[in-house]
Amino acid sequence: MSSIPSDASAPVAYGPWAIAAAGAVGLATAMGIGRFAFTPLMPMMLHDGVIDLAGASWLASANYLGYLLGAVLCTLQPWLWRRLGNPPPPNAARLVQAGLVATVLLTLAMALPWPALWPALRFAAGVASAFVFVYISGWCLAQLARRDRGALGGMIYVGPGTGIVLSGLIAGAVVVGDGSARLGWLVFGALAAAMTVAVRPVLRHGELPAPPVAAAAGPSAAQRAAPRGEVALLAAGYGCAGFGYIITATFLPVIARAALPASVWLDLFWPIFGAGVILGAMATTRVALSGDLRRMLALCHGVQAVGVAMSLVSPTLPGFVLGSLLLGLPFTAITYFAMQEVRRLRPANAASTMGLLTALYGIGQVLGPPLVALLIGWSGSPARGFALALMVAAGTLLLGAALYLLGARRYPKESTR
Repeated sequence: MSSIPSDASAPVAYGPWAIAAAGAVGLATAMGIGRFAFTPLMPMMLHDGVIDLAGASWLASANYLGYLLGAVLCTLQPWLWRRLGNPPPPNAARLVQAGLVATVLLTLAMALPWPALWPALRFAAGVASAFVFVYISGWCLAQLARRDRGALGGMIYVGPGTGIVLSGLIAGAVVVGDGSARLGWLVFGALAAAMTVAVRPVLRHGELPAPPVAAAAGPSAAQRAAPRGEVALLAAGYGCAGFGYIITATFLPVIARAALPASVWLDLFWPIFGAGVILGAMATTRVALSGDLRRMLALCHGVQAVGVAMSLVSPTLPGFVLGSLLLGLPFTAITYFAMQEVRRLRPANAASTMGLLTALYGIGQVLGPPLVALLIGWSGSPARGFALALMVAAGTLLLGAALYLLGARRYPKESTR
């Protein structure tokens, strides 16, 4: 890996591509596997008879609830540290490493034949993934900024898409080999372990200290913090994204199997979604950070709303392919743009504010699967229940787009400089 000069007492200073790659692999582990491996394995678990559709909804919600709790803890970290007498703040890279190790263990534990334990395991995996997401995002974006390569930050968010593609292809291979969901969890756990080992050297030795001017600029950065209303609109819009995508992202293989029971493409829709995530994340590196990213966020929400709606208006092979791609393209682009906005609006408290946005995103995720279960029971049909849920999801994404545009109009970017 490339390196940049540092004094003899400093840790090994990896180059910007190494930092971005470590962030991508870390997110592939915590998000692509720790959170989303359940999606391609769900049909296998249903086929194996170890869960039913209602149980799958609650397992998904347990994971999202854990993600929410982890995000809340990240948000409250400054308050918690003050309550503890202001001890030295936790090292972000070490927290990431701990979260990745927890992801490995919790994924492997899902192979245990103890269904009563699965909700707790998925809950704990959600907590771990939130910690990894918040702290690896903040750590990598800060390290890239110190290397004057902030625009490379979008490459970090290639990670979730890569993990989704791998999980989808692996699950498909397990199905072809007539394997069980238990085998799938074991394979995912082994893959997560290999990726955790791969990023450890960069997380341990890749940190550059903040330049001296950063300490002097601290008070003025805090004074330049944006109005609460501006942050609130950004956070609310981001929360809409959490609810808007989660129903399709959780139940896409189930919805597709109901619409196209004999299609050979069934196990490829989820990897197509992941491929869209990768392409969207790569495209963000071409977006100038000097522009108003709230308009980009609104555009991304609109694209994702169309992706969600495709399952409704065209439940065909082309419709699912296009819908999966459109759902994935803006998935982590939304995250990247939102986290960059947090760094602009709250430079002195970026990690805490990232935790706030992630918590609202988590609330949206928690609400999605129970809504599906409720609507299926109310409508008396899985098909009608999914259709109603997808309509609500698409509308929520459009609401989020409107909130971003409102923020851009009410609080022009120049006013916060």
